[in-house]
Amino acid sequence: MKLVIVTGMSGAGKSTAMKMMEDMGYFCIDNLPTILFEKFLEFFNGSQPTQQKVAIGMDVRSGADLENLEFALQRLGYMEIPFEILFLDADDRVLIKRYKETRRIHPLTNGERIEKGLEREREKIAFLKKDADYIIDTSNLLTRELKYELERIFVNDEEFKSMMITILSFGFKYGIPADSDMVMDVRFLPNPYYDVELRPKTGNDKEIQDFVMKYPEATEFIDKLEDLIQFLIPQYISEGKNQLVISIGCTGGKHRSVTLANELHKRLDGEDRDYGLKIEHRDLTKDALRGK
Repeated sequence: MKLVIVTGMSGAGKSTAMKMMEDMGYFCIDNLPTILFEKFLEFFNGSQPTQQKVAIGMDVRSGADLENLEFALQRLGYMEIPFEILFLDADDRVLIKRYKETRRIHPLTNGERIEKGLEREREKIAFLKKDADYIIDTSNLLTRELKYELERIFVNDEEFKSMMITILSFGFKYGIPADSDMVMDVRFLPNPYYDVELRPKTGNDKEIQDFVMKYPEATEFIDKLEDLIQFLIPQYISEGKNQLVISIGCTGGKHRSVTLANELHKRLDGEDRDYGLKIEHRDLTKDALRGK
């Protein structure tokens, strides 16, 4: 039997993940009381069912029983039942926003602010995150990207890379991305906006890329940035960090930042990398939408 314990922060996407795993052929049970956990596994493991893949969702909704889950997981070793823990996490700011949008009540707020409930929850499930085999931060993941990560792990049996790096281009006039870990300002480079023929194009077009990268300071900047990131990645991974957002900004987020974000992504996208990698261009089309 292949057993996966699906857990994590409330609002981080556990229910969505369970539905996806059901589509992948897993027999799924969400919010199973801890008191029934061992009995279910004893029955399931001994009955030799045709369904050999099981995913059980367990989190703070179990209440006081959650404290017994740590001992129940230890007993799985005695029962010779192998298992893996999938932990879904997200930044507190993102979780609060999701709760406000859905108008749901956090299970541990007790009438207080959502922040208090999240703080209590992190304390209660810290042992699960510490022992997790897979930690996926959904702060910046789209639903299809979460599905891709789960399929990579549980269908294709690919090696899991817990560090997810997002390279994000943006325009300073639209604000610095709130979830940035690092912010790079490339407004020191000549701006193709002032070339009437280049203005309608973006950093995804070769003409803009050639314009930006012909300047020696652009190449020197990206060389130094790549060197810094390559140094930091193993340090962050060793400290347990699983999400890194590198934001590169210019004035409008259309030309210089997009070009350099693409260049950094190309340099970091090696086959032997031990981290996940994605790229986003937040403000690429905003000028066009505003008729500029």
